[in-house]
Amino acid sequence: MTQTNDDHDNARSAPLQINGIAPDFEAETTDGPIQLHEWNPDKWVVLFSHPSDFTPVCTTEFMGFAERYDEFQERGVELLGLSIDSTHSHIAWLRNIEENFGVEIPFPVIADLEQTVAQKYGMLHQASSDTSTVRTVFVIDPDRRIRAMVYYPLEVGRDMDEFVRLIDALQTVDEDDVATPANWEAGDDVILPPPGTSDEAAERMEHPEADVKDWYFSTLRDDRE
Repeated sequence: MTQTNDDHDNARSAPLQINGIAPDFEAETTDGPIQLHEWNPDKWVVLFSHPSDFTPVCTTEFMGFAERYDEFQERGVELLGLSIDSTHSHIAWLRNIEENFGVEIPFPVIADLEQTVAQKYGMLHQASSDTSTVRTVFVIDPDRRIRAMVYYPLEVGRDMDEFVRLIDALQTVDEDDVATPANWEAGDDVILPPPGTSDEAAERMEHPEADVKDWYFSTLRDDRE
């Protein structure tokens, strides 16, 4: 999908929106400089912020993301962390995690001392803190559109299982033109989009493969491995 200059301008000036263009940025990371729209352009990105380095809840989250890293990679997803700390602070903290817990952090972490990225993505909530980012998660697809946004308070760690599930759901929706029900997990039945006309509603009632409860509610087995 081609992105225009107007798309990028709107992404910077308008509130972030589901299916809107993710604001582009250049930043220093623990793996060197990156530009979001040019970084691993064929991959999904999970961009997430943490309040601060050398804090206990953030340490557990980084270990949680690291432990699920291969699962994200299998799904074509790159992880990208951020806080308002320096590259040197990030490096020292990641080394500390490996030394104390035996967990190597395999993904880059953005240094955002000037709050450039944090401001673009609304990661700073003054009602919570002026100097720390809340726990945000942005799921960004290969077209660099925001597909999901999740916000957590400073005190509550995130559930890594949910982000793997969310990626599975988004990729299933895109591939099969379906929807997913509450509590859906990979391999569960999916929901067919409701018909848009009376004729389509009548056809749906006779669908040969779907479990049709009524014209507007039909599920279909997801046979993919």
